[in-house]
Amino acid sequence: MWSVASAICKSRRMTCLLFSQALPFTLAYYNSSILNSSPSLSNHFSVFLHPVSSPAIRTFCSKSGAMSSLPSLQNSHSISYLTQREAAEVDETLMGPLGFSVDQLMELAGLSVATSIAEVYKPSEFNRVLAICGPGNNGGDGLVAARHLHHFGFKPFVCYSKRTPKPLYTGLVTQLESLSIPFVSVEDLPLDLSKDYDILVDAMFGFSFHGTPRPPFDDLIQRLVRLHSYDQTPQKHPVIVSIDIPSGWHVEEGDTGGEGIKPDMLVSLTAPKLCAKKFSGPHHFLGGRFVPPAIADKYKLQLPPYPGTSMCVRIGKPPQIDISTLRENYISPEFLEEQVESDPIDQFRKWFDDAMAAGLKEPNAMALSTASKDGKLSSRMVLLKGVDKDGFVWSVMFHYRIDCAALHISALHMDNLPVLRPFLMFHFDVQVRVEGCVTKVSEEESEQYFHSRPRGSQIGAIVSKQSSVIPGRHVLHQQYKELEEKFSDGSLIPKPKHWGGYRLQPEVFEFWQGQKSRLHDRWVLYHSLLILNKMCKNE
Repeated sequence: MWSVASAICKSRRMTCLLFSQALPFTLAYYNSSILNSSPSLSNHFSVFLHPVSSPAIRTFCSKSGAMSSLPSLQNSHSISYLTQREAAEVDETLMGPLGFSVDQLMELAGLSVATSIAEVYKPSEFNRVLAICGPGNNGGDGLVAARHLHHFGFKPFVCYSKRTPKPLYTGLVTQLESLSIPFVSVEDLPLDLSKDYDILVDAMFGFSFHGTPRPPFDDLIQRLVRLHSYDQTPQKHPVIVSIDIPSGWHVEEGDTGGEGIKPDMLVSLTAPKLCAKKFSGPHHFLGGRFVPPAIADKYKLQLPPYPGTSMCVRIGKPPQIDISTLRENYISPEFLEEQVESDPIDQFRKWFDDAMAAGLKEPNAMALSTASKDGKLSSRMVLLKGVDKDGFVWSVMFHYRIDCAALHISALHMDNLPVLRPFLMFHFDVQVRVEGCVTKVSEEESEQYFHSRPRGSQIGAIVSKQSSVIPGRHVLHQQYKELEEKFSDGSLIPKPKHWGGYRLQPEVFEFWQGQKSRLHDRWVLYHSLLILNKMCKNE
């Protein structure tokens, strides 16, 4: 049973004063402006749990600190670049003998553009998007991208001044209108686009454009060019995203006069065009996962592998940033007392289930930290393998005795999530810390879990003496091979004596949710009777 104590706790000693009620558990709220870090865990065994997933491994950032999860192809010189003629031939082949239709390619291109934008720019910080669309296929890509950006949580606007009266394009317009996405005329656009928009999508001209831009596109291009001449702080400077070719650039020679658009992001499609070699912005992505081997072989294209299920991949090194500028201003509804589950295990399960529903890879991954008698700390990654009313279970090598533990679970910065709970919106910024006593699970329970693992993992547990020194990796492979042959008949693989499970029996739960300006929500639930019993023994 749990109860609420409305106190601000600054130390372990002060928290004990809360337990005047004869109740098993007490709930206290930590004011994070006073206490921004967890209480000291001296002489405790610490566990930090963080979902290990593609979105959790952040590899590159924008100038504003926006972050992305996609790996990048570091050497952009190994990528193939197409001439204007080759780009046209590729399109003809795709839409000819290879059976693609223009609307299919347009849908794939627009999705790639929207995905690239969402990888770098968060809708909570770069929400207002203006897609400036031309009359051709590049403009159609922009219309499709606007639709996807709407579904990704952005607020798109569309400037589509020279509409193409073809069913494909009128259909795209109808789709946007059905989503209540506003269309803005050129006359209604402000001269300084930075005042009303955070992202400007340049979808005016593609690789097939020749000649000099005519009205109104010549003026629109100049408005994008002038953005770099305004005296603005970086926070107010809108980013420019060009689709395939920065409008006004020569397809092969780039910005020949040096007075053209200078996009912050370039999303090349199918394969980069030659002008992309002149691109000097921080974010260059490629969207072309639809390229079949026949095209790649014919034009000897060297294209990067696409990670996971992503429609885009970064080309080149991520921009250099000042690590000290990396920060996150969490945006979450208040996590109120009445929203905390009466049973902390239920609250933990609720947040953990949200992490599972978000599709994270290994959301049960955690860093296990121990302290020796002389206070020396060591850490390694393990997996949480069970949670119930009796506590939290994980399995490790038995290298040392464990008496007490703290468990820390965090699921931070999962962008663009739907509203999963009343207190979770777009960012899943939560942490849970659990303290308590630790005991080994029964040998029967360890045996049962050990033999539920894949046979390869069972053999690996026997072979791997964690943290011990070996001559080389070949020793592990040789021992593994020998055991694999030994048990190739399917016979039972014995659990090693040095391997088994631990269970943490909770005494303290701390639930944390990020808030603006570091004024985070932090609710702490104490097992009153257990802690009072310890106090009496100490005194």
